[in-house]
Amino acid sequence: MTGSGEEISKQLQSGQNQKQDRNQINKQNRTLQHYGLDTDRFMNTRVPSSKRYQPTEYEHAANCATHGFWIIPSIMGSSLLYFLSDDQWESITAWLYGTGLSGLFIMSTMFHTVSWKKSHLQIVEQRFHMCDRMVIYFFIAASYTPWLNLRELGPWAAHMRWLVWIMACVGSAYVFFFHEKNKILDLICYIVMGAVPALVLLSMPNREGVLELSMGGVFYCMGVVFFKSDGLVPFAHAIWHVFVAVGAAIHYYAIWKYLYATGSSHIRSAR
Repeated sequence: MTGSGEEISKQLQSGQNQKQDRNQINKQNRTLQHYGLDTDRFMNTRVPSSKRYQPTEYEHAANCATHGFWIIPSIMGSSLLYFLSDDQWESITAWLYGTGLSGLFIMSTMFHTVSWKKSHLQIVEQRFHMCDRMVIYFFIAASYTPWLNLRELGPWAAHMRWLVWIMACVGSAYVFFFHEKNKILDLICYIVMGAVPALVLLSMPNREGVLELSMGGVFYCMGVVFFKSDGLVPFAHAIWHVFVAVGAAIHYYAIWKYLYATGSSHIRSAR
């Protein structure tokens, strides 16, 4: 009973804090309007790093749309790779990659929808936010899996095939236990997770596709600027979503062209 009482107390306190944050944001926006700067529709005032930014209604809608749009294309694209597979290993690889790709867009859209329409359900929103953050780790691992599984690698580099998934599990465990405790550290973990396997891929004897991989990585890195710009740039998070979608599309194109498309089987490893 004591634990239950403490949980209820925490929920009430969290709700009061969010209400205070919203009141502060509304007060700041009224001040901006007084000077002719209307930000109510497109952007709210930036909040301290220890608090979560509260999007406007328009920003909420954009956050849902910019990733929701890609759910069906990602499923269709993943299915195409699966049907282009020549053997079971390629089918498994296509399934892992497709699950990570479509899972990213599905979970992101679900979280932003809950955050928009069910923000009063604090525990539910928090759980979806945790899942959204966890899926990013598995998406990164899944994005590298086709290259690690279907390309010839050196002896030491081949270990990255399973190490990348261990990193994803460790990252997810970190999110579970330390969700939003240190946002800068969260970002660093994602960057490290994305950079380490990339260094391994640079050692591939066959360099076809490296240019596209680099271009996709550039879009992800550019998007991080907007990821950290809520309250400074209108629709900043939605813009981040667009950069993620473009980066993912470039990587998908490279996987389709160099690993699965007809006539590319001669570059695959013998496994």
